[in-house]
Amino acid sequence: MKILVIAPHPDDEVLGCGGTIKKYSELGNDVYLCVVTKAYTPDWSQSFIKNREKEIKCATKFLGIKETVFLDFPTVKLDTISQKKLNDSISKCVQKFKPDIVFSPFYKDINKDHKLISEAVMVITRPKLNSTIKKVLFYEILSGAESVFIPNFYEDISDYLKNKLKAMECYKSELKNYPHPRSLEGIKVLAQKRGMESGVEAAEAFMLLREVVK
Repeated sequence: MKILVIAPHPDDEVLGCGGTIKKYSELGNDVYLCVVTKAYTPDWSQSFIKNREKEIKCATKFLGIKETVFLDFPTVKLDTISQKKLNDSISKCVQKFKPDIVFSPFYKDINKDHKLISEAVMVITRPKLNSTIKKVLFYEILSGAESVFIPNFYEDISDYLKNKLKAMECYKSELKNYPHPRSLEGIKVLAQKRGMESGVEAAEAFMLLREVVK
């Protein structure tokens, strides 16, 4: 099975579905990552950008991601890019990997980059003849949209929560102190909460947009 994870920014893949990625890759599935944006000077220092490259390699290698594509759009400036250009670029990733499952950011996320990418995913994954896509899932990132994020699909990551935390440790530049949601303890608490909701020790929560059963 082929899985494509679309991440607006590096670390979103870990926060949203890091445990699921590790689980799927260890079960022998091919997991691919599409990172849509990148940092740039002078808003970020050259040393930060260089370090970010190392962080991405650390996380993707640990999670078992087979290949990563970088679209290199400017972070927090996606609203300056035409929606068609964004759609076409993400569509090329879908065409390249021909995934069975697509993981996307949530369409009502308060982060504008997340929202625009999610809208692009909804367009390019519309049902069509001969499509390989069987399932499209929105992943959860605590950033202000949690009041409208209502999960209807859970992935048991009880055996992979430690892996999710380990992968997040790669992104040292993004880690915060508890109770920030990007703290290791915050990530753990959310996974345990979603686990309680679904009857397991730890879980990642998703909103199922579409599933095709054949």
